[in-house]
Amino acid sequence: MQDSVRKVLIGTTIFVATCVIAVFGYWMAGWSLIEAIYMVIITIYGVGYGEVRPIEDPSLRLFTVLVIVAGCTSAIYVFGGFIQMITEGQIKRALEERRMTAGIERLNQHAIVCGFGRVGQILAEELLTAGKPFVVVDTNRERLIMGENRGMFVINGDATSEEVLTIAGIQRASVLASVLPDDAANVFITLTARELRPDMEIIARGESPSTQKKLIRSGANRVVLPAAIGAVKIARLITCPTAESLLSGEKAESDFNDELGQIGLRIWEVTIDAGSPLAGHTISQLRAGEASTYMIVAVREPDGTVHTQPEPDHQVNPGDVILVLYRTDKCPQFTLREDAGKQLIYRGARS
Repeated sequence: MQDSVRKVLIGTTIFVATCVIAVFGYWMAGWSLIEAIYMVIITIYGVGYGEVRPIEDPSLRLFTVLVIVAGCTSAIYVFGGFIQMITEGQIKRALEERRMTAGIERLNQHAIVCGFGRVGQILAEELLTAGKPFVVVDTNRERLIMGENRGMFVINGDATSEEVLTIAGIQRASVLASVLPDDAANVFITLTARELRPDMEIIARGESPSTQKKLIRSGANRVVLPAAIGAVKIARLITCPTAESLLSGEKAESDFNDELGQIGLRIWEVTIDAGSPLAGHTISQLRAGEASTYMIVAVREPDGTVHTQPEPDHQVNPGDVILVLYRTDKCPQFTLREDAGKQLIYRGARS
């Protein structure tokens, strides 16, 4: 592409210079400026009109020949550069598409990501980081170019089409994620994918909680509601900031708490206030009589120091925050005596 652009620039420069020199030459020969310009145009473009003035001087005739040769050659050079730019772009795209198709055909047990918007881009980056092979399907060419530049396999097409999903290798894929912001489109994609692969794992995104059942009936194995998850995350940060920060750590998007809720466990955050009956007790004293029913996950001191899996002789003091992991049917008795206890659990999105 750079070579063709250079040709166009060089050819244009020579063409303009030829025209200027030719006009100046005829003007120096005693022609008027209008006559000189007219003569240059009909000479270079080969219109076929007669000479403006009879050219009998041999030197002027030689000058005219040079104008014809230089002007026509530079014009052809510019035209050829433009043709090269067009053909190079088409050939390059064809080769890139061929390489992309060949790469997708070699994939096996890969993931298919339908939709490359905000959620799709984050998902693709996570898969890229994890080393999981995947193909992105979207209709937005600009977004796909971004993914292609990141080394992703991309397909420009409608994911509701059986042909497009077949090109994406749905028969060899292990999972399909439909993450478009349009619930109806996700339902159609799920239906199409389930028809093509009855045994495939399908994960669908839902914008509205009411769509969750529709996606399940359409064939989705799992449905994720980003809005609901975000709301729950914000609620945790408001109600249990210490527990959320300790459990999430540097990875704020951790789904550890979600997994606890799914298996019936709960996290209880207990703040030891001044004058609390729990102040001054050791971990072993707090767990006396019910050590097998719960586990003290961590203790955070007022200065920010965190003790994970604290020793039995660790003493809790006013200002400390205790995180207790327990079964839903076995609430630790000592937490019931502390008014500062706050429950942390995710029970799933409500329709």
